[in-house]
Amino acid sequence: MPEDTAAGFHAAVTGLGMVTPAGIGVGESWRGICAGESAAAFDEELAGMAVDFTCRVPGFDADKLLGRRTAWRLDRYVHLALVAAREALADAGLDPKTWDGTRVGVVMGNALGGIATFERQHNTMLAEGAGKMSSMLIPMMGVNMVAGYIAIDCGAQGPNLVTTTACASATTAIGTARDLLRAGRCDIVLAGGAEAGLTKPILAGFTRMGALSGRVDEPGAASRPFEKDRDGFVAAEGAGVLVLERMAHAQARGARIRARVSGYGASADAHHATAPDPSGAGVANAIGAALTDAGLAPRDVDHINAHGTSTQLNDAVEAKVLRRLFGDKPAVTSVKGVTGHSLGAAGAIEAACGVLAIEQGLVPPTANLDSQDPAIDIDVVRGRPRQMKVAAAMSNSFGFGGQNAVLVLTAN
Repeated sequence: MPEDTAAGFHAAVTGLGMVTPAGIGVGESWRGICAGESAAAFDEELAGMAVDFTCRVPGFDADKLLGRRTAWRLDRYVHLALVAAREALADAGLDPKTWDGTRVGVVMGNALGGIATFERQHNTMLAEGAGKMSSMLIPMMGVNMVAGYIAIDCGAQGPNLVTTTACASATTAIGTARDLLRAGRCDIVLAGGAEAGLTKPILAGFTRMGALSGRVDEPGAASRPFEKDRDGFVAAEGAGVLVLERMAHAQARGARIRARVSGYGASADAHHATAPDPSGAGVANAIGAALTDAGLAPRDVDHINAHGTSTQLNDAVEAKVLRRLFGDKPAVTSVKGVTGHSLGAAGAIEAACGVLAIEQGLVPPTANLDSQDPAIDIDVVRGRPRQMKVAAAMSNSFGFGGQNAVLVLTAN
């Protein structure tokens, strides 16, 4: 197995956990994503709204999955994260009772925090007065608390933080976790992202921005990355967690190394609060930095899990940069056609899909891609999964504020 060298640092991916609109758990999520069937559906909690459909996690019962005593004091975004983190640790074969917790870190991405809890308690205050508000409001709504609660759950006593770079948050978290391993501050880091912000004010805000698809009569066809008639994204929730380890640590304990995080790049467009720089310069800079960090050239990349939000501007700019840098070689997909856009969780879910693509030699299709935008001249997988060797994959995430983050994943 390759060792860490001055030319590059490889973080071992030894565990995966996923809770997505395609299913609860890695197996169910991956099957749903590879089936290419959108999870978007009418959302009863948004009845009466101009856009009344989302991608929610189906059948998620926090009381059953976490226990009522734990679930009652946590916001839903932490519920999703804890289930994913527990699955990832079990997948990695790690027992928190036996590790040195001071060498275990947690880095999670999140954009909105416990916004549903905040909104409920704000309504309580308006209706019944401040004295009726929950004493758990602050620890339930805090953006940082997802990392804190994961650490409490598993006894991780090392560095503990949350990265907030909008829709790039989880990818930033994974890159930051790798930096902690490279610096020798940790042997193990749980890294990923979680989001559960499907509330009326949040959806109203996105609607007013013109960011959401308006296909209320056919929500299952609404998220259509790279499609010529795409009209916006579908809001989603979810969580993804990867267990990352120093390569030597994973090897010493005989862990199964599912893939490696070999490169990370980040940049800022410094252009606009919500619109991407049409030149794609910031995106290209992040991709270039990730490739340099991994010691790879564009020709070495077999597969790209694109940010691919199904918005006019994002898809066009991203595709333009991919064509310029990579030509038509990499097999490109956007799993958001199935899962919708889970904001701060998206990058972790998509990185996990990159690991699975490497492991299984299978690239999932982009849902609802019936007629590709003729201006998008890249090889987008559609219809059914593509069987192919994936030695190196890239996962792209771009957020409001022009914050870009890119990972390079490689086979072990």
